[in-house]
Amino acid sequence: MPDETKPEDSAREDEARQDDAVELNGRPAARADEVEDETGADAQPREGSGRSPVVIAVSAMLLAIATLGASAYMWRNPMTPFDAPTAPTAAAAEPTFTDAQREEAKAKVCDAFLVVSSGVANSSGLQAEDGDAVGAVAIATNARLALLGGGQYMLDRVDPATEPALAEAARAFGNALMDVGAAAIAQIPNDDPAHQERLKDADEQNGKLQGMCVPE
Repeated sequence: MPDETKPEDSAREDEARQDDAVELNGRPAARADEVEDETGADAQPREGSGRSPVVIAVSAMLLAIATLGASAYMWRNPMTPFDAPTAPTAAAAEPTFTDAQREEAKAKVCDAFLVVSSGVANSSGLQAEDGDAVGAVAIATNARLALLGGGQYMLDRVDPATEPALAEAARAFGNALMDVGAAAIAQIPNDDPAHQERLKDADEQNGKLQGMCVPE
């Protein structure tokens, strides 16, 4: 007797079997076409799932360079906390000197003044004989040496213990002598207006220091 089962009946039986499998296993049975799709998807590597070893090496190198640069910058420019209290700068204490030290400093300046002023006066008063070119050069050289050397000698004799007014006068006299000496070396004539001002200033500073060291 021929099988009169219709295709529709066969499909219903297959669905019934699948429903029974769901009830037994507690999860739906995977279809064959779904299994094939998942298997095919797993077989192909996903894009971006991993990084190339070259990319990883380059990234590590750049990170190391950045870290080294930051460390070098911090070493050269150490940072201090903004809230760190800053210690107040202590004012430098004024040096104190005894009366003996002040007297010794004054004597040193005044002794130097007497020596220098005498040397400048003596060298400036010398005159060479007529026709003695060598003597004229020697006298001029000695006068310039007295001015330059005497001015520097005065500056060197000013001590910290020297009275401020006396120290200022000694420095002014020493600098004035050196200005005149430098102009003499440059062979600036005595009638030059600027040089006349230098000579006048040197005479004034000489008189001021004279009054401090050798009072009448």
